[in-house]
Formats: sequence, C-alpha cells, structure tokens
Amino acid sequence: MNIMFLKVFIFCCNLLIPLMLIIFGWVMQKHPPKNINSIYGYRTSMSMKNQDTWDFAHKACGKLWWKIGWIMLIFSAVVQLLFFNSDRNMIGILSAILCTVQCIILIGTIFPVEKALKKNFNPDGSRK
Repeated sequence: MNIMFLKVFIFCCNLLIPLMLIIFGWVMQKHPPKNINSIYGYRTSMSMKNQDTWDFAHKACGKLWWKIGWIMLIFSAVVQLLFFNSDRNMIGILSAILCTVQCIILIGTIFPVEKALKKNFNPDGSRK
C-alpha cells in the first residue's frame, strides 16, 4: 500500500470523531429530537424525566459538543501535521492515542451536561 495514501487516510479517519461532534452538536442544538425516546438523542435518566429536561439536555450537550468538536478538530489536525512525515509505527501509535483521547473526551461530556441538568432541575424534573 502506498504510504502517502495510508497517511492521508489515517489523517482523515482521526478527524471523524471531532467532525461528528461538530455535526451532531449543531443538530442537537438546532433540531433536537422532538419527543423523548429510547432510540436516539442524549438519553440519561435525568434528561428523560420530561420534555423540559429533554430539550435542555440536548441544547446543553449540543453546545458542548460543538465547542469541543472544533477544539479537537484543530488540535488533532495540528498534531497529525507535526508527525505527518513519521514512519508507519509512529503514525499508528499517534492515531491510537488520538482516538483514545477523543473517545475519553466524548464520554466525559456527560458529566458537565448532567451537572447543568442538576443545577437547573430538581430530581423530579421540575425547574428550580
């Protein structure tokens, strides 16, 4: 396989998580799921209490994903460009580290959204 093709392919793959955060962040802010459902959307026990918590959670998560997505996109692109001329092993290690960090950040976004829900809503889902 052509090494340049491999480098470009991995570069693009490493930008998928940040791009998905940007896209889904925008969608969640502007066009959140209309009704509470168990199939898609930001689904936690607190966000699914009622329509108000559902809408709030999607806006909060969407804003967070939008911001973090752009930060991760720029950071990931810069890091990859710095190591673009490295050998296959280094690119593979870098890709694994980037993907792991991106996934940890993605999962970590649950905590600030849940904190915002608890700050604005009582445990029964009514506004404070």
